Amino acid sequence: MKVLVLGGYGVFGGRLAELVADFPELTVLIAGRSLAKASLFCKGLDSAATFTPLEVDRSAVSSALTEHQPDILVDASGPFQSYGDDPYSVAKACIATGTHYLDFADAADFVFGISALNEQARKAGVVVLAGVSSFPVLTASVVQELSKGIEIKSVKGGIAPSPYAGVGMNVMRAVVGYAGGSVKLIRDGKKTTARGLAESLRYTISPPGKMPIRSIHFSLVDVPDLQLLPMAYPSIENIWMGAGPTPEFLHRILNVLAKSRAMLRLPSLGFLAPLCYWMLNLVKYGEHRGGMFVEVTGEKEGQPIIRSWHLLAEGDDGPYIPSMAIETLLRKWVDGDLPTIGARAATNALDLSDFERAFGSHAISFGFRSTDGEQASLYEKSLGSAFADLPAQVQALHGSKEKRQWRGRSKVSRGKGFLARVIATIIGFPPENEATSVTVTFTPNEEGELWERNFGGRKFRSFQALGAGRNQHLLTERFGLITVGLALVAQDQRLYLIPRRWSILGLPLPTFLLPKGESFEEEQNGKFSFNVRIEAPIVGLIVAYKGELSEAAPL
Repeated sequence: MKVLVLGGYGVFGGRLAELVADFPELTVLIAGRSLAKASLFCKGLDSAATFTPLEVDRSAVSSALTEHQPDILVDASGPFQSYGDDPYSVAKACIATGTHYLDFADAADFVFGISALNEQARKAGVVVLAGVSSFPVLTASVVQELSKGIEIKSVKGGIAPSPYAGVGMNVMRAVVGYAGGSVKLIRDGKKTTARGLAESLRYTISPPGKMPIRSIHFSLVDVPDLQLLPMAYPSIENIWMGAGPTPEFLHRILNVLAKSRAMLRLPSLGFLAPLCYWMLNLVKYGEHRGGMFVEVTGEKEGQPIIRSWHLLAEGDDGPYIPSMAIETLLRKWVDGDLPTIGARAATNALDLSDFERAFGSHAISFGFRSTDGEQASLYEKSLGSAFADLPAQVQALHGSKEKRQWRGRSKVSRGKGFLARVIATIIGFPPENEATSVTVTFTPNEEGELWERNFGGRKFRSFQALGAGRNQHLLTERFGLITVGLALVAQDQRLYLIPRRWSILGLPLPTFLLPKGESFEEEQNGKFSFNVRIEAPIVGLIVAYKGELSEAAPL
């Protein structure tokens, strides 16, 4: 099968080429305005597929199609918002030559309007799909899964690239171009407009049992989902889709520009795209991780339900996700599984299971969260679907909403420094001991769970609860005036409790001073086993205690 990728050595086209490089059935024509760049890109690929460089401009695509006769053209050039008076010229050329057409378009109006070519595409017997990318194909497949058994009332979602992923110039032109401009969406059940990048929200992407990305600042973007999903789900009354580029201070500069344009009724800020492109690709710091979320609110048997899907991509794997939809379609195409003939938005081109198979060969994790289980325990709510994968005794200790008591033995070590002794005394940590009895009493209430630990007569308490705001999807534990946000990470048959944030009386404290230390729970010899170590910069070890617990008689 022969595939011509227009913009083939660019950001999205290049990553698509890398994804299908293992496919010997493919001949891929890497096309762009520079033959030298296309040739250099092809030489850098170690592949089973055949790659051929071509010099092709969009204005001459008809002759290229006639000369090289590809089976499929993939338009990866963009920005699709700037295609002028005849935005579908490439798609029309494909129809005229009997070539199937796919594109990466994220421009809402462009994707929404492609169906105007449906009759022509059907007569020509070709597939014309617009928007074959994360927005709207991946989001639509997720919403389809989240909507099962409920009537959706609202949808929100967002994508947060790693600060090290790099942003293409065409993407930056598109984003800056609609910053402060009108974005079509549904709000309170009515078609209306909002201002691109001028309204924001915070969200924590946290696949169950994985280390969450730190709370991300998302801003409204103009993507096809805003128009297409309400058509597929007429019950939707509100929809919002955002992007969360980092570092956040650069993102907030874009917010200010967008609000200024809206307030002062200025023309497009597209002329600032080169500057924004330079800054965003120059200033890179933070976690080398990216992610995505989709959250729906609906009703089930008259009760409100919130369900969400979370995706986390480590390192350099995240930037490949937008290209995985076309990769998957091409692989299915080779296997004889073709999309239906005609021109339309690619919203329903793939199921979530198709993406999950594509994710499998990358450092990508994902999972669901839901309020369906409101009767669940504190840890069941916090861990979601990952709770079921914990060892039996860890599930037993955390799986109850009733007051209960567990007893056992423990070894306690204390830090020797002056500051360590002062902190341990203030909090009430037990004295050092080689072997002492320990009793832990758990008292749940509507807000969370009180833990009272008794080490040989020495007691100290903490209160655990579900986090909110910047602690969203973390478990918070309060020791007196100090609250620590803990990530619950299920890995290697252990439950790790990893400090991520802390505050005193609600005021954030510096992260570089955050007490840490490896703390985990597991099952050993059929018993619940705990290993807690708390240490801090400058201070060193404060306290460490480990031991085993067994369930006592009901209280």
